[in-house]
Amino acid sequence: MQEANMGTSELPHQKKIMNRSAPAATIVPVLIYEDVDKAIEWLCRAFGLSERLRASGAGGRITHAQLSIGNGDLMIGASGAEFRPPHGEEVSQYVLVHVEDVDQHFEQAKRSGARIVDPPKDMPFGERLYTVEDLAGRRWTFSESIADIAPEQWAPSEFSSDSEIRALDCAPRFTGKVLKGGN
Repeated sequence: MQEANMGTSELPHQKKIMNRSAPAATIVPVLIYEDVDKAIEWLCRAFGLSERLRASGAGGRITHAQLSIGNGDLMIGASGAEFRPPHGEEVSQYVLVHVEDVDQHFEQAKRSGARIVDPPKDMPFGERLYTVEDLAGRRWTFSESIADIAPEQWAPSEFSSDSEIRALDCAPRFTGKVLKGGN
């Protein structure tokens, strides 16, 4: 498989600028919340994220923040105009975070009031993972590597439920049907 090299090559005369006001990660999801200040506090307490910075808008309302966990970053923003947090039972995206001890992390999230979607379980592709919803109803899956499994050693047909398959929607060998909410 050939890898894409879009926008990552540098000419010898180009200098890479490190901007201390921007996250260093290559991909940075931006999640929208009704109350950014409350989201910062909850995400740091429940999921162990660290606050990098926060910015205020008119009236001192927190409108933007950058959070980090491990070598990953995310931004959170205030709802407004076309930007809205999830509503209802729809799941159009979720955040996947690798942690060192998924069971300990699960207990902290549960103590902090995260709604449990799927408790920790071992998966045949070498990960132990769980899924919860945050205070805005957004889904987060936390995963710990427990074995090194080659992609060709497992296949989605081995799973017994749609929820197990949903946990893999980015898996390299997944070629099944488009999954919708429900069973």
